[in-house]
Amino acid sequence: MSDKTFLLRLISEGEHQQQDFKYKITDACKLAKSVSAFANTDGGRLLIGVRDDGNLSGVRSEEEIFMMQSAASDYCRPAADISFETFRADGRSIVIATVPQSDRRPIRALGDDGKWRAYIRVGDENMVASPVHLRIWRDDLSPKGQLVSIGEDEAQVMRVMAEAPSLTLAQVVRRSRVARHRSVVILARLVRFGLAECRLDGHQFVFSMKT
Repeated sequence: MSDKTFLLRLISEGEHQQQDFKYKITDACKLAKSVSAFANTDGGRLLIGVRDDGNLSGVRSEEEIFMMQSAASDYCRPAADISFETFRADGRSIVIATVPQSDRRPIRALGDDGKWRAYIRVGDENMVASPVHLRIWRDDLSPKGQLVSIGEDEAQVMRVMAEAPSLTLAQVVRRSRVARHRSVVILARLVRFGLAECRLDGHQFVFSMKT
């Protein structure tokens, strides 16, 4: 298979949870958000030198690779793993940067405001991870063990969630009257053990019990 055929096959998939197009790399700090999102979710690849409409524009591969390496090592904490391959098509160089899912989540990216935030990939968007995601990753570092016994707080959170199709974290806290920190811990456990699910609704994460 030629490089061009391979690239066109990937491009035909469009942008999705594990693939993003980048026309060119001009800011390693902004790019770190994509690296963080891929590393914290299912991994993915960046096709650099491809316009949003799928047309090949090409890049100067050495410069782009340097910027990508900087995004993964200098603007991500801890540093994210990343690998590169350069392909040639129609006299242009296209770089594919592959970011595997990290076993050290959360991978945080440095923002323009100097703050470190963790991102996740939802469809073709990079979203700031919720406190529940952060708690799930923290809990993932230890064995699952058994789900804790259902106490008053757990029962109250589950009860209010059963009364609505879906709720934001703020709504769970307000309706259950369980402290925010405790609500985060409980929601993380429910999601982690497959009793509840988290999904993106518009630009906010909502939680619902599984039936």
